[in-house]
Amino acid sequence: MRTTASLVASATAVAALLTLTACAGGESGAAPVIGVGTGADGGTGTAGDGGAHEGTLENPTKNGGVNGNAPKDGTAFQKLPKAGTMAAAARFVNSHTDCARLSSNPGEDGPTGMGAEFDKAATVTETGFCGSGRRTTLVLYKDAKAFHTAFKAEMAKKGNKGNPNQGIVVGQDFAMGSVDSDAMSALLEPQAGLLMLNCHPDFKPPSGYRKEPALVKGCVLTDYYKDE
Repeated sequence: MRTTASLVASATAVAALLTLTACAGGESGAAPVIGVGTGADGGTGTAGDGGAHEGTLENPTKNGGVNGNAPKDGTAFQKLPKAGTMAAAARFVNSHTDCARLSSNPGEDGPTGMGAEFDKAATVTETGFCGSGRRTTLVLYKDAKAFHTAFKAEMAKKGNKGNPNQGIVVGQDFAMGSVDSDAMSALLEPQAGLLMLNCHPDFKPPSGYRKEPALVKGCVLTDYYKDE
């Protein structure tokens, strides 16, 4: 992204892809809108009767349908939605904020990516752009732990500068960012069930907000974001 509120771009951009709602707090995790997988590494698991994307947003029929099947005692990561495909990720985002007209091309004025080196380290398999002016960026990745690790490394490479209260909106196998902070806020509402990956060493949310372990040491999953 190109700005601090986009998903795949410059240093500050990567560190500011979400905005949250102040009403979400406490220790309990939000259940995904549609099914999730159970692997802590973000894998999709083996295909069952429901096919390759069984238990994802794309094909939730075997795992709880629209209410998902998040384990009540699962980790914050395990309770995040899983998309399975770019189309499913876009439909999910579009149900909470504008993500119409999905394209693989950012357009002339759209956000730019973080580059092939990051994409390889983060196991990014696909990037899409949607919404008015293609201001929202979506990425799919194969290995969530690798994505968390690459994001942390990217922030460290930039000296962990910028707002410590910013990060990137993530699900189990997809991430989202937008130059529109309202769009990011919508994806962090409790009903969306996404959280922010924050790897800033100075991040200290106010009491009552979530600060749960991510898949790599030094990063957390949180529902707190402040865009200033």
